[in-house]
Amino acid sequence: MLDNALKEQVRSIFAELSSTYTLDIYVSNQHESRQELVELLEDLASCSDKIQCCLNEGDGLEFYLLKEGIRTGIKFRAVPNGHEFSTLLLAILNSDGKGKNFPDEFIQNRVKALKGKINITTYVSLTCTNCPDVAQSFNLMCVLNPDIQHETVDGAINQEEVERLKIQGVPAVYADGEFIHSGRADFGELLAKLETKYGSDETSASKSDTKHYDVVVVGGGPAGSAAAIYSARKGLKVAVLADRIGGQVKETVGIENLISVTKTTGGQLANDLKAHMEEYAIDILENRRVERVELDGNQKILYVKGGEVYATPALIIATGASWRKLNVEGENQHIGKGVAFCPHCDGPFYKGKHVAVVGGGNSGIEAAIDLAGICSKVTVFEFMEDLKADKVLQEKLRSLPNVDVFLHSQTTEVIGNGEKVVGIKVKNRETEEERIVDLDGIFVQIGLVANSATFKDLVETNRMGEIVTDEYCRTNIPGIYAAGDVANVPYKQIIISMGEGAKAALSAFDDRIRGVLD
Repeated sequence: MLDNALKEQVRSIFAELSSTYTLDIYVSNQHESRQELVELLEDLASCSDKIQCCLNEGDGLEFYLLKEGIRTGIKFRAVPNGHEFSTLLLAILNSDGKGKNFPDEFIQNRVKALKGKINITTYVSLTCTNCPDVAQSFNLMCVLNPDIQHETVDGAINQEEVERLKIQGVPAVYADGEFIHSGRADFGELLAKLETKYGSDETSASKSDTKHYDVVVVGGGPAGSAAAIYSARKGLKVAVLADRIGGQVKETVGIENLISVTKTTGGQLANDLKAHMEEYAIDILENRRVERVELDGNQKILYVKGGEVYATPALIIATGASWRKLNVEGENQHIGKGVAFCPHCDGPFYKGKHVAVVGGGNSGIEAAIDLAGICSKVTVFEFMEDLKADKVLQEKLRSLPNVDVFLHSQTTEVIGNGEKVVGIKVKNRETEEERIVDLDGIFVQIGLVANSATFKDLVETNRMGEIVTDEYCRTNIPGIYAAGDVANVPYKQIIISMGEGAKAALSAFDDRIRGVLD
């Protein structure tokens, strides 16, 4: 099942394994995916003398990862192909204490401090680009805390279960039977949700003294990475505090307008940003969420969830933006139950069904085009009098027979039946007439909202929530700068964010040598 070239790569990856591992398989002789699973795992085991398969008769399809004959807490009810193949590889590497995705000691201690026995189930799709990050995060938590168990479940081969739970979006996460999360998330966000649900033994979580830096950058996307690199090149002591390196970029499937880079992906660009920062003496601190900032003279004191404290005379805010919600009745209650934001991840759940796309910009029309190849019907609702997408996208959209477009349309309510979305209420802005359209799912594509909530009481923001800056990225507070999508700079583009991040760093350095930060 694995071709020779891939096997050679896997052999290289597993060459330094220290412990022995067993893929303990339980599968019914009648299961349609039995042969596919067994062939995949046996091929994987053939790549290392430290890995073996143990095949047992079972009722369904599942396998456990054992280390030295003992269950690790990691379980799959899936044939981990596609994007989840890397999840299986990392599960083995992490169990062996290897892999570059281990968080630093502070975050590890927060995982170890979680209270009680925790059982997590993550439902995934093998075509979902967000699912691996979530599944890999929970598997890593199993390695760090033996009281945590996690199973990765492929919704495609467990359809009855998915339908019973009314899951319409992935990844969908349940903790001891309670739904706690749907959609993209980083390690830190998932850890915070477990801390909220189960509590934490604060005496076990490490607390730290205040750490001092010349520059602290909050955010690890294109703007934050550029700001950190430019600051480090000036010989300054720099820290980056971020949920994850790459930020919103990681959700972008294809990037073809980053000048000099003909084509790349969001995931690859995020990796490249991190690799570039690692060329400098930058402290890259992922899975951090700044809870508040206080001013103490020229120092900006940052308090991070979990107890860390950082101080700096120069703070560069580059926290980017997130998907904007409709903010109408019924929306929040149906996220993951018919309301979705990523057509690539959740589109397959609506095969042969009728869905709406709210938003007529590039992202909305691209989503409608993608969904038209899966769904029986796609209805686009645009608030304005014209679609705002590029002409080439509009032409493609209008060539599709199963797509309808309605302009002057304001979404006023998401309609559900208590379990899932069944319709959408829309008002015609010209006639004020409201109507309900029966459908199965709603994909919200109405742009981004600035991630400025933590700083809105500290620096000036506009009515859109963007941090107001001058042409040098300076805010109204000396020593605080903002760059990229979180700021009021026009045109939210990767290349512009990179330039703004560099500009913010140069402004901070200029203020430093002129004594403004003293």
